Amino acid sequence: MKKITILLMFLPILLLAEVQNIVVTAGFFDKKIPVIDIRTPGEWKETGIVKGAHTIMFFDEKGGYNIEDFLSKLNKVVKKEEPFAIICRTGSRTTTISGFLDKEYGYKVINLQGGMMQLFRDGYISTPYNP
Repeated sequence: MKKITILLMFLPILLLAEVQNIVVTAGFFDKKIPVIDIRTPGEWKETGIVKGAHTIMFFDEKGGYNIEDFLSKLNKVVKKEEPFAIICRTGSRTTTISGFLDKEYGYKVINLQGGMMQLFRDGYISTPYNP
C-alpha cells in the first residue's frame, strides 16, 4: 500500500518528465555514463551489481525513503547537469524515481528499463558487491 501511495505522489511528475527511457543492454555500459544502482544492500549482495556502478539505495526494504540522504550521496558521484543512468531490479523503482529527479531537481536521468533482470535474461554476468 505504501508503494502505491508513493507512486501516486510521483505520478504527476512522471507525466511531465523528459527522462530518457532506454531498455538496458550490456552495450549501454560502454558509453562510460555513470550508473547508480538504487536497489537495497540485500539485493546487491544477492545478485551483484553492474561493474563500476555506484550503489545508493533509494527505497529501503520496507519501502521507506530519505530524499535528502539520497541526494547528498548522489551529488558526490554525479553532476546535476551531466547525464547518468539509474538501475534497479526490474525498472519499476527507476521509472518512478527518474521522473522525480528530472522534474523536481533538474537532473539529466537515463532510466534503464528492465533493470538487472533484463540484463540477466540477456546473459549479463554481474560483479560481486563488496561494500
